Amino acid sequence: MTTLSIDLGDLRDPRVTRLLEDHLADMFATSPAESVHALDVSGLAVPEVTFWTIAEGDEFVGCVALKQLDETHGELKSMRTDAAARGRGLGARLLEHVLAEATRRGYRRLSLETGLQEFFRPARTLYAKYGFIECHPFGDYRPDPNSVFMTLALPA
Repeated sequence: MTTLSIDLGDLRDPRVTRLLEDHLADMFATSPAESVHALDVSGLAVPEVTFWTIAEGDEFVGCVALKQLDETHGELKSMRTDAAARGRGLGARLLEHVLAEATRRGYRRLSLETGLQEFFRPARTLYAKYGFIECHPFGDYRPDPNSVFMTLALPA
């Protein structure tokens, strides 16, 4: 059995680029363009975003990012499990990693935006399992009929 590792991701790595291109392709295939809030490489390459990959050996099988909205509020971004690796609990591992990091940073809240379409049901189910509840748009988001906004209060 190959060991899984979660490490800071290099946005210049072609394996990362492929993951992000696949992520954006799925977003545009399932949501109207005006409702796609996923970040591309340039959106992830800013100081307020930390980006990680999950690897199985040398193969990247997923990614996730944490964006600092303010000193106490973070946003989960770009959570992706490669299509061939879905159903193995990798999303939960990535989410647990971000939750631990957000708590370590002293964030009081972690929020996210995801899609309303059926494609996103597994993600919404995972988030709800971890205690996320639906909320109003946060940060720079505006109401969007294709989006679900969720938030989780973190322990002090």
